[in-house]
Amino acid sequence: MSLQRKTLQLEKAYATISLFDNGTEVREYHAMIHVGDATLPYHEQLEAVLNAYNALLDGELKGARCVFKRYFLSDAANQTDDIVLNDVTDCAKSIIQQAPLDGTKIALWVYLMTNVQTSVAGSGLYEVSHGGFRHLWNGSAHNMAANSEYQTRLLFNEYSMQLIEEGCTLKDNCIRTWLFVNDVDLNYGGVVRARNQFFFTQGLTNNTHFIASTGIGGRQADPNVLTQMDNYAIAGIKEEQVHYLYAPTHLNRTSDYGVSFERGTYIDYADRRQVFISGTASINNKGEIMYPKDVRKQTHRMWENVETLLAEADCSYEDVGYMIVYLRDTADYQVVKQLYEERFHDKPYVIVHAPVCRSGWLVEMECMAVKEMETPLVAAF
Repeated sequence: MSLQRKTLQLEKAYATISLFDNGTEVREYHAMIHVGDATLPYHEQLEAVLNAYNALLDGELKGARCVFKRYFLSDAANQTDDIVLNDVTDCAKSIIQQAPLDGTKIALWVYLMTNVQTSVAGSGLYEVSHGGFRHLWNGSAHNMAANSEYQTRLLFNEYSMQLIEEGCTLKDNCIRTWLFVNDVDLNYGGVVRARNQFFFTQGLTNNTHFIASTGIGGRQADPNVLTQMDNYAIAGIKEEQVHYLYAPTHLNRTSDYGVSFERGTYIDYADRRQVFISGTASINNKGEIMYPKDVRKQTHRMWENVETLLAEADCSYEDVGYMIVYLRDTADYQVVKQLYEERFHDKPYVIVHAPVCRSGWLVEMECMAVKEMETPLVAAF
């Protein structure tokens, strides 16, 4: 069973939606909401996005509950306060400056589910419960430590304490992180050092496993915030349900070049498999950048790498619910947009301005996939 997809035209906005419905009570939606008119002032663009979201909840997504939101902004310093004031949705929210490259000031990715219970856990994490699992989401975590290394170390330390409060650990329960780095060319090294050191103290090594992640350029409203983190963990998950993706014919282990994240992770439930693909670029299995300075060829190689990771989880692009595409150079937008429209025009995706962690990579993408499972080996979602 592949995902169902559709694009809806709404007032001053449009939304591309994917739906996973395997006949159980938990349906999954991804919605990517875009502003239709880039000439509108910011307050009207924000209003268009919020009105579109509310219209979807009253219509196409009726009965679904928001699990996670991410706002992509062109100018976080001047735009964040209005979101905080106007969006009072009780869900995990991520707000980051990664300008939508269609010329608008704001775009929104929303992940929703039906028939789940939601609340704010005692730790401050956003809890989504169903069956025997508690899905713990968090967005926009940040602090004001002296540099990116200290900020990242403190972020992971605070997050680890939150997980402990929920009866979890970073090693056993965290599935996915996103690290947004202000001036990634300058500050990413500190993020890497802090993550490597902290993971080692938690028993996360090349001989055990790491965590699926995207580490990418992105700015918070306050320029003193050099690292912002979003994260996702599952309370109640068992070790045998979690699997890691390597695609050794196309990709090397990240530890080969001194970083510590998994290329992808998939989770098996009785009724579905969820796949989390980390930020993936044009790289080969020796860790080398493929096709330097050619964004068209890099895009094709990136697609091939992601496709190989998905295939390792017995999935394909037909199972992908959303895509986020990151570009270093805004001048590459028209080329990459054309490529995505030719191949993925019906899928929820957004292309944003966000330099990748290595300057030679012109484009990177991440995604999430879901497919039906037929053999009930473990508890259902």
